[in-house]
Amino acid sequence: MKRPTVGARIIEGLEQAIAWTRGQNERVRVTLVDVPEIDIRGVRRKMGLSQAQFATKFGFPPATLRNWEQGRSHPDAPTRVLLAVIAKHPEAVEDVLRKAS
Repeated sequence: MKRPTVGARIIEGLEQAIAWTRGQNERVRVTLVDVPEIDIRGVRRKMGLSQAQFATKFGFPPATLRNWEQGRSHPDAPTRVLLAVIAKHPEAVEDVLRKAS
């Protein structure tokens, strides 16, 4: 019996996800991740950085950081994950960004 290709498995997974969201398939394994809310201002202040310094150091537009801190907008889930890593292990993010440039 021939093994399904990676593409076929991805398509099957997407079809299962669509069916699950429609309530059609309850036998699908679903993993939900609780993405944390982050006190961005608190993280930045704890690091002793200005908004401009924090934004520059971690690659955020300064205006976006200002909007987050002032509650005019909110970071999306992947950005909140990155901010959570910055809050716990800023040196890891700095290391990755340093090596990427």
